[in-house]
Amino acid sequence: MTQLPQERGAAVHGWRRVVVAVAVTALVAFLLIPTVRTSVLRAVGHTLVIDEPLSSADVIVVTADANGAGTLEASDLVANGVAARVAVFADPPDSIDVEFLRRGIPYEDRAAQSIRELRSLGVAWVEQIPRTVAGTEDEGRVLPSWCDRSALGSVVVVCVRDHSRRLSRVLRRAMKGHRTTVITRSSRYSPFDPDHWWESRGGTRTTIIELQKLLLDVVLHPFS
Repeated sequence: MTQLPQERGAAVHGWRRVVVAVAVTALVAFLLIPTVRTSVLRAVGHTLVIDEPLSSADVIVVTADANGAGTLEASDLVANGVAARVAVFADPPDSIDVEFLRRGIPYEDRAAQSIRELRSLGVAWVEQIPRTVAGTEDEGRVLPSWCDRSALGSVVVVCVRDHSRRLSRVLRRAMKGHRTTVITRSSRYSPFDPDHWWESRGGTRTTIIELQKLLLDVVLHPFS
């Protein structure tokens, strides 16, 4: 039996009402039921975080933005026998660093500080990756060639928690066609807490920014 236009319109309108009702119910549940709200927010936080299975490696690499959280994690990995060698990325001086240099004051960049911290933590074999990087994409461009030159079979890359999933995607793309296996490890000392990020302004800001970056990476590289 042929459905009249009026009947089809009523059916579509009915489905829209159902969809709206479901959406409103879900929103009310999210707002009013603490356990539901907390579960959803935690899921959002963990979207940013990845920890790939650890295995022994030739070297541990600390990303430029991992700071003290990265050096602490790297020293723990060395102590646990994951690798004996640690490498850090060089970071470019900013305008303040340049001004200190202009005034003749010795400049210690983040890489030099990380090397000093690692040695103080008992890591004997520390080196600096010679090329300067200014962000994640730079690290993805520099790491493959450095691994090739060093004939590395496996590398553990240490970063902060909120940055780990996006970094893993970038490195997975960058290392295609190279013999080195790369494992992404988020530092346990990172200030970002995926289970409570919404409880602080800093956590909320970090989550929003990193979600935007991760979403853009997924849109640009959907099959990474």
